[in-house]
Formats: sequence, C-alpha cells, structure tokens
Amino acid sequence: MDQIQLLTTLDQNYLPQLQVLLTSLWVNNPGESFSLCLLHSGIPEQAFAGVRRLCEKYGYSFFPVQVEDALFQNAPVTRQYPKEMYYRLLAPFLLPDRMKKALYLDPDILVINPLRPLWETPLEGNLFAAAAHTGKAELASGVNQLRLGTEGEYYNSGVLLMDLEAGRQAIRPQELFDYVEAHRKELLLPDQDVLNALYSRQILPLEDVVWNYDARNYSSYLLWSGGVCDQKWVMEHTAILHFCGKEKPWKPKYLHRFGVLYQHYMQLTKRALEGLEKD
Repeated sequence: MDQIQLLTTLDQNYLPQLQVLLTSLWVNNPGESFSLCLLHSGIPEQAFAGVRRLCEKYGYSFFPVQVEDALFQNAPVTRQYPKEMYYRLLAPFLLPDRMKKALYLDPDILVINPLRPLWETPLEGNLFAAAAHTGKAELASGVNQLRLGTEGEYYNSGVLLMDLEAGRQAIRPQELFDYVEAHRKELLLPDQDVLNALYSRQILPLEDVVWNYDARNYSSYLLWSGGVCDQKWVMEHTAILHFCGKEKPWKPKYLHRFGVLYQHYMQLTKRALEGLEKD
C-alpha cells in the first residue's frame, strides 16, 4: 500500500492539538504508513520537538516546510487575512512536485476510524474532495450561496483530499489573490469562502457524517438520520471528528458531546510523551 500523505497548516499555538491528532491516527490506523507535511510561516525548530518525538514513536515521516514570504508579495494580507490562509489552497505550488496527492486535515480533529478508504477515493477529475456540513450548517447554505454567488453546497475546508497534479494546472495564484482583493467585505471565513467561490464546481462531495463530522451537531445528525447516527454508530463508522467553531474540547467548560473522548486522546498523548522522556 502507498503511504498516506497528510498535510496541515497551523501556527505554534496549535502544535499540542496536532500531537493529539497524531495519537488518534496511530490508535485507529494500526499498521498504516503516514507522512505529515506541515506548512508554516516561521515556527522555530525547537517547537516541533513533541511532534517529532511522536512521529518517530508512531513510525510516521514528518516534514515541516517554512513558506517564503516573497511568494505572497501580490497577495492581500491583513490581520483578518493572514498569508497562512492561502497555504492550503496553494499547496500544489508549495509542496514538492513528486507529491501527486495530499489529504489536508485541520489540527482540531480526531481520527477515530481508518483513513485508507478516503485516501483511495477516486477524485474523478476534480481538484478536491470535501464535505458540506448537514444539520445546523445546512441552514446557512442559502445565505452562503447568495453571499458568494455560488449554486452548490457550501463545503468545509477542514478536510480536503487534494489532487496536487491537477491543482498545479488549474489553480492560478494571482486569480486567488485578485478574488480576495475584490471581495474583502463579503469574506467571513476567508480560505473556506475562496474555496467555495472559485472551486466549488471542482469538488467531489464527501459524506460529512463519515469524513468531516461536526462535533457540535450530534443532535442534528441524529435527527437528520432518523435516529441511525447515534453515538454507537459514530464510534463504528465516523472516521473524522472535527471540533469546529470557537468552543474547543481542550478548553475549560466545553459542553458538546465527544469532549470527553478528546480528553481521552489528550491523556494518551501525554502518556506517550512522558514515556518517551523516560526512555
């Protein structure tokens, strides 16, 4: 089997969450081979120590890549629109040409079942595969269509299966920069909005309840599925739990379901790191 090429982008504050993601990958993908590429704008090397130790323990390859500021000289960059927002969409140009495909994951994710079926999903000529969130998020779909001038679903950019080869041919960085410049006032979630505005017709839809489950919306999924997608179903079938929104399970007073599960993987990660320090 080929190695699953993972991609993420983050700042230094999210490195602890990346470590938890790695532990969840290892527990629930036994025997799988992963390579992780991290695009960043200047995280110091010493800050990667915990991630490196875990990758070595789990047998994963780890490649942090610092993106050069010069690549974004023509990009609209402000406090609201930092240059990092462009990284995932311009990944085809920031990653080595030898990489043909990548699976992008936000760091606020738990992987609780195998990722191999997603990795092997044929993209059928599309640039991306992504999920639109059902339930509560579905109510905002019409608003997003009007706001961005799109017709289809509003896709979440936190999980993206990416055809890097096709992206190198189809994505034009200056077009992306020009769109942001022209639509600054309409953009609420900049990178996600740009993904939908420019590339929604080149996205293969994924089932969100399996591949990008919004952990805030358990009740909506349960209702939408007619009671099928209960907690037992999620634990057996959902591969990616995504802790979307401002409330996060590593913060105090997190009230949504699956917060305890996240705490469990935090504890497993802590034990793994403590064990490595003793060795």
